[in-house]
Amino acid sequence: MSTTTLRLPDDLRARIAQAAKRAGITPHLFMLEAVAEKTEQAERRAAFEAVADERYARILESGKTLDWQDVRGYLQARTAGHAAVRPSADKKAVE
Repeated sequence: MSTTTLRLPDDLRARIAQAAKRAGITPHLFMLEAVAEKTEQAERRAAFEAVADERYARILESGKTLDWQDVRGYLQARTAGHAAVRPSADKKAVE
């Protein structure tokens, strides 16, 4: 495990110490967990954006999209317990 120096403003350091005390852990562990949590969040966001980019590229390639009004009507009918025909993707101009 490597060591990293982290310069913290005094007020933030005090807040970390208080939060760690309330959590029953050391300030060091509190900061490690905070960094790990933020890193995982950034990785999940990057993965989400990669999937979105790939899906958007497929939309641009195929030109097929769903009309929002058709989708909305379908969802409203289904949530009301009515039978509904699923909308199908049509080739449309994608901006």
